[in-house]
Amino acid sequence: MTYAPDLDAYFARIGYHGPRSATLEVLGNIVSAHVQSIPFENLDVLLGRGIDLNPEAVEAKLVHAQRGGYCFEQNSLLLHVLEALGYEVRPVSARVRLGRERDFIPARSHMFLVVQLAGERFLCDVGVGGLSPTAPLRLDTEAEQATPHEPRRIVRDGHWSHSDLRDPAARLFHQALLGDSWQDICEFTLETMHPIDREVANWFTSAHPESHFRNRLLVARATPSGRKTLLNRSFTERAGDGSTQTGTIADPETLLDHLAQHFGLRFPAGTRFACEGLDWAATE
Repeated sequence: MTYAPDLDAYFARIGYHGPRSATLEVLGNIVSAHVQSIPFENLDVLLGRGIDLNPEAVEAKLVHAQRGGYCFEQNSLLLHVLEALGYEVRPVSARVRLGRERDFIPARSHMFLVVQLAGERFLCDVGVGGLSPTAPLRLDTEAEQATPHEPRRIVRDGHWSHSDLRDPAARLFHQALLGDSWQDICEFTLETMHPIDREVANWFTSAHPESHFRNRLLVARATPSGRKTLLNRSFTERAGDGSTQTGTIADPETLLDHLAQHFGLRFPAGTRFACEGLDWAATE
């Protein structure tokens, strides 16, 4: 049986009540609402539950169970929603580069979406942690692009060339302006990421001992004016002007309180996440 997403439930989950026509305005409103409503999180990995990419399982978790997930879950859900609305969309593989030098090659373990609309291509990514763009990004321009949050741009090996941006073999970089410098978010070549490639990358991300999702807790979501991020025991709120407030989570129960209060993620009292980054023993 062919999977069809429960659009009513999805739109209720992200608080979207607008039209459902396949337009750029609707796309932007859906992306913005999604990133503000469904948190990025790797908690099931830390609980040893694994990540099921079956579309029914993804919808059950992110929509009906009010949970979040990481890129393969988040962008797979959005992929099926956009297809159901009539958008021309495909998944694209990428390497996450934030904080990494260009001479280091990380695994191709990220996925985002390319939407073809009215002769233009747009990058949509609701699953790149605390820096998921809150608007679709035009792929075929060198210009800085405003979003409700950080400015973004697409570059090719650090150089501008409109024709090169359309080369399917071009090495492209999605960047965000953080403070006063442009930072690489991810690198890609516009290669389609087929289901089997997503399964392999998802296994590495969720199960390989050296995957950073096995060794740290990460939860994030955008807010109307900023972002909230939980990295291990560090909780950061960033305002629209770029100012931040950071605090340290004192104990496991306080962590559960933060997950519920700031991200809508509720777990039974006594839940513990197996993670090297949660160094509770150092405070006991």
